[in-house]
Amino acid sequence: MSTEDEKLLKEAKKLPWDERLQHKNWKVRNDANIDLAALCDSITDPKDARLREFGPLFKKTVADSNAPVQEKALDALLAFQRAADADASRYAKEVCDAIVAKCLTGRPKTVEKAQAAFLLWVELEAAEVFLESMEKAVKNKVAKAVVPAIDVMFQALSEFGTKVVPPKKILKMLPELFDHPDQNVRASSKGLTLELCRWIGKEPVKSILFEKMRDTMKKELEAELANVSGIAKPTRKIRSEQEKELEEEAVAETTGANTSEEAVADVPVEIDEYDLVDPVDILTPLEKSGFWDGVKATKWSERRDAVAELTKLASAKKIAPGDFHEICRTLKKLITDVNLAVSVEATQAIGNLARGLRAHFSGNARMLLPVLLEKLKEKKPTMTEALSQTLQAMHKSGCFTLIDVIEDVRVAVKNKVPLVRSLTLTWVAFCIETSNKATVLKLHKEYVPICMECLNDGTPEVRDASFSVLTAIAKMVGMKPLERSLEKLDDVRKKKLSDMIGSASETVLSSGTAPITTSGAATSARGTADSLSMKRSAASMLSGKKPVQAAAATKKSGTSKSTAAKKTDGGSQSKASAAPEIEDVEPAEMSLEEIEERISSVVKAETISQLKSTVWKERLEAISMLKQEVESLTELDKSAELLIRLLCAVPGWSEKNVQVQQQVIEVITHISSTVNKFPKRCVVLCLLGISERVADIKTRAHAMKCLTAFCEAVGPGFVFDRLYKIMKEHKNPKVLSEGILWMVSAVEDFGISNLKLKDMIDFCKDIGLQSSAAATRNATIKLIGMLHKFVGPDIKGFLSDVKPALLSALDAEYEKNPFEGAAVAPKRTVRVMDTSSSTSAGPSDGLPREDISAKITPLLKNLASPDWKVRLESIDAVNKIVEEAHKRIQPTGTVELFTALRGRLYDSNKNLVMATLSTIGGLAYAMGPSVEKSSKGILADVLKCLGDNKKHMRECTLTALDSWVAAAQLDKMVPYIIVTLGDQKTGSEGRKDLFDWLSKHVSKMGDPSEALPLLKPSASSLMDKSSEVRKAAESFMNEIVKICGQEVVGRNLKDLPSPTLAIVAERLKLTTIHEGYSESVKMVTTSMSLPSKAGLKSSKHGANDRGSNVAKPVSQRGLPARASVTMVSTQDHAQSQSLFNIKDSNKEERERRVLVRKFKFEEPRREQIDELKIDLFKHFREDVSLRLWNSDFKRQIDGIELLQKALPSSGKEVIELLDILLRWFVLRFCESNTTCLLKVLDFLPELFDVLKDQSYMLTEAEAAIFLPCLVEKSGHNIEKVREKMGELIKQMVNIYSLPKLLPYTLEGLRSKNNRTRIECVDIVGYFIDHHGTEVGGLMKNLPSVAALTAERDGEIRKAALNTLATAYKNLGDDVWRYVGKLSDAQRSMLDDRFKWKAREMDKRREGRPGDARAALRRSVRENGSDIAEQSGEVVSRSVAGSMISRDNFGYADAHMDRHMIPRQMPAATGPADWREALEIVALGLPEQSVEGMKVICHELTQAADPESMVLEDLIKEADRLVSCLAVMVPKTFNFSLSGASSRSCKYVLNTLMQTFQIKRLAHAVKEGTLDNLITELLLWLLDERVPLMDDGSQLLKALNVLMLKILDNAERTSSFVVLINLLRPLDPSRWPSPTPTESLAVKNQKFSDLVVKCLIKLTKVLQSTIYEVDLDRILQSIHIYLQELGMEEIRRRAGADDKPLRMVKTVLHELVKLRGTAIKGHLSMVPIDAEPQPIILAYIDLNLQTLAAARMLTPSGPMGQTHWGDAASNNPNPSTHSADAQLKQELAAVFKKIGDKQTCTIGLYELYRITQLYPKVDIFAQLQNASEAFRTYIRDGLAQVEKNAAAGRTPSSLPLSTPPPIAAIPSPKFAPSPVQTKSIGSRTDSNEDASVETQQAFRSQGDDARLHSMDQPTDRYQTSGTLDALRERMKSIQAAAVGHFDGAQARPLPSMNGSNMLHGGTRLDGEPQQQSNIPPMDERALSGLQARMERLKSGSMEPL
Repeated sequence: MSTEDEKLLKEAKKLPWDERLQHKNWKVRNDANIDLAALCDSITDPKDARLREFGPLFKKTVADSNAPVQEKALDALLAFQRAADADASRYAKEVCDAIVAKCLTGRPKTVEKAQAAFLLWVELEAAEVFLESMEKAVKNKVAKAVVPAIDVMFQALSEFGTKVVPPKKILKMLPELFDHPDQNVRASSKGLTLELCRWIGKEPVKSILFEKMRDTMKKELEAELANVSGIAKPTRKIRSEQEKELEEEAVAETTGANTSEEAVADVPVEIDEYDLVDPVDILTPLEKSGFWDGVKATKWSERRDAVAELTKLASAKKIAPGDFHEICRTLKKLITDVNLAVSVEATQAIGNLARGLRAHFSGNARMLLPVLLEKLKEKKPTMTEALSQTLQAMHKSGCFTLIDVIEDVRVAVKNKVPLVRSLTLTWVAFCIETSNKATVLKLHKEYVPICMECLNDGTPEVRDASFSVLTAIAKMVGMKPLERSLEKLDDVRKKKLSDMIGSASETVLSSGTAPITTSGAATSARGTADSLSMKRSAASMLSGKKPVQAAAATKKSGTSKSTAAKKTDGGSQSKASAAPEIEDVEPAEMSLEEIEERISSVVKAETISQLKSTVWKERLEAISMLKQEVESLTELDKSAELLIRLLCAVPGWSEKNVQVQQQVIEVITHISSTVNKFPKRCVVLCLLGISERVADIKTRAHAMKCLTAFCEAVGPGFVFDRLYKIMKEHKNPKVLSEGILWMVSAVEDFGISNLKLKDMIDFCKDIGLQSSAAATRNATIKLIGMLHKFVGPDIKGFLSDVKPALLSALDAEYEKNPFEGAAVAPKRTVRVMDTSSSTSAGPSDGLPREDISAKITPLLKNLASPDWKVRLESIDAVNKIVEEAHKRIQPTGTVELFTALRGRLYDSNKNLVMATLSTIGGLAYAMGPSVEKSSKGILADVLKCLGDNKKHMRECTLTALDSWVAAAQLDKMVPYIIVTLGDQKTGSEGRKDLFDWLSKHVSKMGDPSEALPLLKPSASSLMDKSSEVRKAAESFMNEIVKICGQEVVGRNLKDLPSPTLAIVAERLKLTTIHEGYSESVKMVTTSMSLPSKAGLKSSKHGANDRGSNVAKPVSQRGLPARASVTMVSTQDHAQSQSLFNIKDSNKEERERRVLVRKFKFEEPRREQIDELKIDLFKHFREDVSLRLWNSDFKRQIDGIELLQKALPSSGKEVIELLDILLRWFVLRFCESNTTCLLKVLDFLPELFDVLKDQSYMLTEAEAAIFLPCLVEKSGHNIEKVREKMGELIKQMVNIYSLPKLLPYTLEGLRSKNNRTRIECVDIVGYFIDHHGTEVGGLMKNLPSVAALTAERDGEIRKAALNTLATAYKNLGDDVWRYVGKLSDAQRSMLDDRFKWKAREMDKRREGRPGDARAALRRSVRENGSDIAEQSGEVVSRSVAGSMISRDNFGYADAHMDRHMIPRQMPAATGPADWREALEIVALGLPEQSVEGMKVICHELTQAADPESMVLEDLIKEADRLVSCLAVMVPKTFNFSLSGASSRSCKYVLNTLMQTFQIKRLAHAVKEGTLDNLITELLLWLLDERVPLMDDGSQLLKALNVLMLKILDNAERTSSFVVLINLLRPLDPSRWPSPTPTESLAVKNQKFSDLVVKCLIKLTKVLQSTIYEVDLDRILQSIHIYLQELGMEEIRRRAGADDKPLRMVKTVLHELVKLRGTAIKGHLSMVPIDAEPQPIILAYIDLNLQTLAAARMLTPSGPMGQTHWGDAASNNPNPSTHSADAQLKQELAAVFKKIGDKQTCTIGLYELYRITQLYPKVDIFAQLQNASEAFRTYIRDGLAQVEKNAAAGRTPSSLPLSTPPPIAAIPSPKFAPSPVQTKSIGSRTDSNEDASVETQQAFRSQGDDARLHSMDQPTDRYQTSGTLDALRERMKSIQAAAVGHFDGAQARPLPSMNGSNMLHGGTRLDGEPQQQSNIPPMDERALSGLQARMERLKSGSMEPL
C-alpha cells in the first residue's frame, strides 16, 4: 500500500462512522467496515448504546457498489447482528430490502453472507420482515437472485421451524415459483415444498398447493413426497430463547429431569392447516344460487339440490365468519325432512359448516345438537354415518366441549330409542378420546354417573357404549375418578371394565414409548448437523439431485440414529414389555432406621454404630467384623439387598479412608458372587460409587473385581447400560477413562453375546472418541480393538466418519487384535441369564443390521424409468443407502429390490449393467446368509452376464460373485453354476472365467462334497472346442480331485458316457475309473489319444445341437473326426444291451412337460431341443443316440436304419418312447437335408403299421407334437416329399381317429404356404371320398374349402373345386347347404364343376350324385346288425384293454372306418325309421348319432301312448337300444370334454330317460346291459370334469334324475344284483382318463358310496315290492359277495365300519324281516350243504334270532341251529313232530298276519298259495273259534286274490278292506322248525313240460316272474349235471311226498317268491310251470334235499 493511501486511511479514522462508511474512496469504506466489524465483535452487552448508533448505517453499506467493500459491509452487519439483541430488529426492514436489491446477485461469498444475515435477522425475531423482503426477492426478474432467496427461506424453515417462520406467507409465494421459466428456480421451489411437508404434513400442503400447479409438477412432487419421512424438529433457537437457556444454566445444574422436560418441550407443535388458508366468503354465492327458494320447494329433489349447493360451498377449508343463524334454523328443519336424501344432505352441510367456521359456529352448534342426537334413531346406514361424522366434526372443530352440552347428553341417554342412547354414548367416548387431559378432568364428575346408570340398561349395545366411555375416561386421567363408582358394580361388570381399561392402557404404553426415543435421536442428529446447515440448499431435498457432501453426512447421522432408536438391538423384545422391568430395577427409598431395624437379626447393632463412627479405625474394625459375619452367613439371599443398602448408607460412598473403602467393596463383591440371584436394584445402588472407586488408583483393582462380579451375577449387558449413563455425565475424566479400560477386560472375559453392540459403538463414537482427554480416547481405541477381535472388520463401517488421526490409531489397534470370531471362547459366564440384558444384538457377529425397506421403496419405481440417468441415479442411491447402513442391512423389503435389479441386468446400457452387478454384490455382502432367500434366484441372471464378450463386464460379474460367496456359501450357488456351465450362451470366455473362479473358491468350501455335482458339466467342458475352457475345466477338476480324492471323483463320474469318461480318465489320470470297464473304453481312449491332424475338423452343428441346461451325456465338439468313427464302430461291436431303455420312462410326465401349441405349428424352441437331447440319450442305446444326435446326416441315416431293424420286434418299447421319436422326426422335418428327410418318410409308414398292429392310438400330446409339423411341411417344394407326406397323413387315420385329425388339416387350410393348402384340400377330398361326408364332421370343413375358390392362385382354386365335386358326388344337391356364403362368381364356378361331375359319373355309370346315401340306408338295413356287433366288440375291447384309456375310443373309430369303406355314411336328411336310427346309434359316432336319437325319442314318445302298437316292437329291441346308449355315454362325454358341444350328451341322457320311463321297456333290459349302464352313469356322476363342461350342472342333474328313474322302473332283481356286484372295487381301467388327482382307493370309496345310496333307495321300498323280486337271485348275489370277502375280511371291515358290507347286511336283514323263517326257502342258488357252510346262513340265523327277540316275527322253531344240510347223518334222534302239526303252525302264523291291518294283504296271498299247494287241506277247520265276519273276510279275500293272480297282479296292489277282529284262536302247541315249514310249503319254479311258446306267452301276459336268460349265468358254484336228471329225481320225491295232481287242470300260477321255494326246481304238486332257467344244483345240495324229502314223506322232521 502506498504512503498516500496510508495517510488517507489514517486521516479517515478521525471522521465519524457515517462519513467513513460513505467515503468516496473505496479503501476508506473498506477499512471502516473492517473496523466496525471488529468493534461490534468486542461489544458484549446487547444494550450497548453504540449498537443503536450503528444500526441505521447498514442499509447503505450493504448496498455498496464495490464488491469487496460490500462483502466487508456484510461481515460488519453479521458482527452487529451477533452482538445485538431483539431490539435491533427495528432496522431489519431497511437492511433486508437493501440486501435483496444489491447482494443476491453478487459473488457466491457475498450471497452466502447475505443469506447468513437473513438467518440472523430471523434469530433476532424479525421473521415477518424477512418474509416480506423474500416476497420482493422471489419476484426478481433475474433467476440468479431468486434461487438464493428460496434457499434462505428453506434454511430458515429447516433450522427455526414453523413456530418462528410462519409458513403461510411461504405457501402464498410458491404457486408463482412453480411456473417460473428457470429450471433451478422450479427445482428449489419443489425442495422448499418438501421441507414444508416435513413441518406441516403432506396433506395440508397438497390441499393448498396442488390445485394451483400444473399436472407435470404435481406428478413430480407426488414422486418426491414419497421420500419425505420423519418428524421435523427445530435445530436453532431465537435470541431471546438462547438468553433464557443461558440464565437457566447459570441458576442450576442440568439434571436428568431437566433433560426429559426439555425433550418434552422440544416436541414440535403440530401446524393446523386451518391457520394456513385464507377464509372464503360463502354467504354471497349462496344468495345468488337461489338457496332460499330451493329449500322451500315442494319437490324433495329441489330441496336436496339447494342444500347440496350449501354443502359444496361449505366444504371450503376456512369459511369467513358471518350471520349463519337463519341458515342453521333452516337446516334444523331440514334435518327432520320426510325425505331421507334431504335429511342426509342437511346433516352433511352442518358438518361442513362446523369444520369451516370452528369457534364461530359454537352458538349454532349448541342449537342444532339436540336435533342431531334425536335423529340418531334413524336406522338407515347413510343417515347414521352422516350424523356420526357431523357430531364428531362439531367436537373436533371446537364448536363446543362436552361440559357445554351435558344437559343435551343427559336427555339423549334417556331417550326411549336404544339406538339413540348407544350412539350418543359412542360419540361421547370419541369426544373424550380426542380431548386433552385437563378437559377430561373437568368433565368426568358429570359423565361417570351417567355411564354408571347406563350400565344397567337393558340393551347390550348401550351397556357396551357406556363401558367404552368409562374406559376412555380411565385412559385419559387414570382410575382414580372411577374408584368409588366401581365399588357399586357387581363382580362381572367390574371385571369387564377392568379388562377393557387394562387392554387400553397396554395399547397406550406400547404405542407411547417409541416416539420419545425417536424424538431424542432426531434432536441429537439435528444438533450434530447445526454447523453444516448453511450449506444445504432447497434443491438438495429432491431425490434426483445430488446434495453436497455435508448434507449427506447430516442425513446419514440422523438416519442411523433414528433407526437405532426405533428398534432394540435384541430384536425380540418390545418396549412395552421392557417398561415394567425398568421400574423393577430402580431401588425404592429406604431410611437408615428402617434398614437397621430389618437387618438387626443379621448384623449386630454395635457393628452398625461403629460403622457410623467418625474415627476411621473404628469404622475399619467394624467393616472387618461385618465382613467376617457376612462370610459366615449361609443364607445370604434374603438379606443381600439390606446389607448392600446398609453399606451404601454407612459408611457410604463418601468414605475417605482407603482401607475402609477396600473392605466395603470386598464385602459387596462377596455378596454378589455368593448369592443365588443378585437383585439388579443392588447393582444400581452400588454402581455410581463403584465407578468412582475405579477412578482411584488405590481402590481400582477392588472396584474392577466388584464390577466383574456384578457382570457374573446380572450379566454385562445391564452393567454396561448403566455405566454408559454414569460415565457420560460424570465430571471426573478418570471415571470415564478407567471405566472404559474395565470394559475392555469385561469384553475379553464375557465376549459380546450379552452386549448391545449398537449402544456400545455409539458410546465409543459419541463419548469416548470425542473426549478431550487422551487417556479416554486411548482406552476407547482399546475397547474398539477388542470388539474387532470378536466381530471382525465389519465394525469399521460404523466408524468411518471419525477423524483420520483416530482412524489410523484404530487400524493399528485392529492389527493387535485380529479377528477370531467364533474361535474366541468367553473366559467367564453369567450365572443367571436374563433375557432383557443378555439378548444378542443380531446374528452371530452381533453387529446390528438396519432395516432399509422404507428408503428403498421410493427408488423401485425409478429403477424401471425410461431415462437411463434416472436409473443410474437410483442404483447409486441404493449403494448410498447400503453405505449409510454401514453395509449391514436386514432382508426386509429386499425381495422387491432384487426383482427390480434383475431387470437392470438386462439393461441396454452396459454401464448400468455393471453398476447393477456391483450393487448386487454390495447387497449380498451387506445382507449376509439371508441373501439366499431374498434374492429370488437373481444369481442365475448374474451368472448370465459371464456370456458378455466384454472383459470388464465379466470382471464385474466375478467381483459380484466374490461378494456373494462371502455372504452365502458356495454350496448354495452350485445349482445355478451347473446351469450356467451347460448354457451355450455363456460362451467360451465366460466358462473359462467361471472355471478359474471356481478353482479359486472350491478349496474354501465347508463341505467339499457339495462341489461334486459340478463334475459332470466340467467333464463335458473337457471336450469343449476352446482350449482355454478345456484347460480351465481340467484345472478345476484337479482341484476337486485334490480335495475329495480319486475314489470319490471316480464314483461320481462312472455313469458318464464312455467317450467322455475316457477323456476324463486320461486328463485327470484317474486309475480307479478304468477298473471294471470294457475294452471298448480303453480302445476309445487309445483312438482319441492319437488324433490325426487331417482329422481335426470340427463338425458343423445343426438345429439339434444347441446347448443344454444340464450336463450333456456326450459332446462331439473338440473330438477328431477319426476318433468319432472309431468310437462308434467300436461300440457297435461292443454293445449287446437293448436298443431301448424304458426302465425309468414316464411317458405321461414327459407329455406334461413338453408344452406345444395344439393344431398350430411352431418351430421347436431351444429348451425343447435340450430336453429332447436328454430324453434321447436317457432312453436309447448310446450308439443309436450318438448317431441320431449327430450333425452329419449320414450318421442320422445310420441311426434310422438301426431303428428300422429293431422296429418289428420292439413294438411295446417303441410305443413307450413314441413321443421322443416324434419330437426327433419334427426336428428332421425342420431341417433342409432331403436325403435324411426321405429316409424318415420311409421309416414312418413302417412305424405306423407297427402301431396299427399293436392296436395303438396316438395320445393327444403325441398328436400335438407331430401332426402340426406334418401338415405344415406337407407343402414341401420337392414333389416326392409332398407325395410321401400326403400318404402319411392318409395313413394317420389308422392310429388317430378322423374326427380328431380333421382340426389339424383345417389348420393347414390357413397356412401361408400355398402348396400346404393345396395338399390339405386334396386330403379333405380324399377323406370325403373314402369315409363319407359325415364322419368326424367333415361337412364342417366344406365352408373353409369353398372359401378357397376365391383365391388368386389357380392351383388352389382347382384343388378346392375338385374336393367340392367329390362332396357333391356323395351329397348331391345337399352340398349347397354346407358350403357357406359364396359370391355369385364362386357359385357359378361350383355349378359348372358339379355339372361336369354329374356327366363324368354318368359316363362311368356310377349313378347320380347323392345315390350313395340311399345305398347306405339299404346296407344299414341289411347289414347294420353286423356292423353294430363288430362295433360293440371293438368298443368293449377298447374299454377293457389295458393300453387304451376309457376316453380313447379312437381305435374303435378306426375299426369302424375300415368296416365302412364299402358303404357310405347316412345322409344329412336323417334316418327313415327307428330301426335305421338304431343302426346309426350303434355305429357309436357322437355327432352323427344325434340324428338317430331324435328319431328314437320320437318313437318312444309314441310308444308311451297306451293305444300305440309300436311298444311291442320296441320291447324286442329294448336291450340292444340301451346297450348302444350305454356305450354312447362315455363317447359323448369324452367328445364334449375334447372341446365339442355337450349336445350329444344331452341327447343320450334324454333317450335313456324316455326309455326307462316306460316300465315294460325298462323290464326288458338284461342284467348285463343294466350293469354297464349303471356303472357308466355312476362314474360320470363322480367325474370332476363334468361340472366344468358346457351346461355341466344340467348334465349332473340329468344323470341324477336318470339314475333315480332306472332304480324306479328297471327290473328290481337285476338292479339289486347289479348294485351288490358293484360294491366290489372297480377295475381301474374303467375310470375316466385323465384320472383324477385322488388315489384309486379314494375313488373306489366314492363310487361305493354312490352304489350304497342306490341300494338304500331300493331297500326302502322293499316292503311294498317284496313280491316283485326274485329272492333266490338276490340271496345268491349276497352269498357270492360274502364268500369273496371271507370271514377274516368281514371282521376287519366290520371294525372299520365299512359301508358296502354294512349295506349288504342291511339288505339281508330287511329280507329276513319281511319273509321271516320263510327266507330259508329261497336258498335254491346257495350251496347250503357245502363245507364249510356259506357265511350267509350264519347271518340269516343271527337276523332271525334278533328279530324274534324283538317280536318282529313269529318264531317257528328253536333258534340257533346252524346246520342247514343233510341232517340225517348228524341227528340220529329225529323229532316226532308230524307234518300236520307243522301245517297248523304255519296256518296260525298266516291267520295272525291276516288279522293285522299292516300285513293282511300278504297273509291272504300266503293263505291262497297254501290252498293252491294243498287243495285237500280244509283251512276253515282251523277257524272254528273265529268270528263269522273274519271267516267271511277270508273267503272274500281269497276270491279276490285268485282273481288278481289270474290277471297277473302282485299282492301289493290288492285293494282289500281292513280285516275284522279275530276271535280267540288257540295257539299252536309247538312251533315247527324253519326247515319243516319251508319243506311243507315248498315248491320250485322249474317245470318239466314248459315249452318256449308257453314261456313267451307267459311273458306277454306281463307276469312279474324273473326269467333269467341262460346266456348270462351268475352262479359261480354250478357243477356238472343235467336238467333231465334233476327233473326225474324231483318227480320221485314229489310223488312220495304229497301225491300227484293233474297239472293240466290247474291254471299256471305266477312264480311269486313266497315262502314255498326249495333248493330244487320242481313244484311239489307237480303242477306244470314255466321254466325259470335256474342253474343245475350242486350234487351235495341235491342229496341233502332228497334226504329231507324222504323224511317228510315218512311224516317226521327233525328240528334245525
